[in-house]
Amino acid sequence: MDRRIARLEKTLLEGEKSEIDLAQGALIASGVETGQEFDRYLAKIDQLCQRIASALPEKSIDWEKAKGIFNWLWRAKPHRYEYGGNFKLTDALDAQLEEKEQVGNCLGLTLLYNVLAPRFGLEVRAAHLEDAFGLGPHVFTVLYIRGRTIDVENIFPNGFDYRGHRGAPQREEWGDRQLIADIYHSVANDFFTQGKWESAIENYDKALMLHPKYTKACLNKGI
Repeated sequence: MDRRIARLEKTLLEGEKSEIDLAQGALIASGVETGQEFDRYLAKIDQLCQRIASALPEKSIDWEKAKGIFNWLWRAKPHRYEYGGNFKLTDALDAQLEEKEQVGNCLGLTLLYNVLAPRFGLEVRAAHLEDAFGLGPHVFTVLYIRGRTIDVENIFPNGFDYRGHRGAPQREEWGDRQLIADIYHSVANDFFTQGKWESAIENYDKALMLHPKYTKACLNKGI
């Protein structure tokens, strides 16, 4: 990891008061190690935004923009969800822009949408469920428009304004720091399955620095 990226990661991890763009934090957590690679992925985000903007009607209201982004992503990749697939923003960006069918799992797709939406003036957060659809932990987008919230379920082509998670038990709303923590947690899980214990613990620790109340990361670090 070069000095620039190390400095950005230090800023990201040093406390609740520090702020960092979701895209930057997600790229660092996804394993970007050089400034050149970092800039290349930021350029890919700009490229996606340009493509989407050209397809949106002029003077779109927020709801139209939000749905337009969602629909464009699905039109570009009709088979974009993959259970157990890409969770890193880097991999999701590569897949969305290249000749790959699946783009990512729920985390990868939510990261992608939540990185793009603010660049169109939209306010988004994420929501976490410890178990959804009988498949285990799950994340999705929460969109804020004119005092109301809209759930965006990124794993379904008809998931915009999804109603199935309303009132779900143990629903927890996440900001950017918690969403980035989930990347570190997933990276740690990968290291764990490979038997790389020190690397796993290092990434569980980073997840907990960003999200101290992340019970699953604490438990997995203990294991």
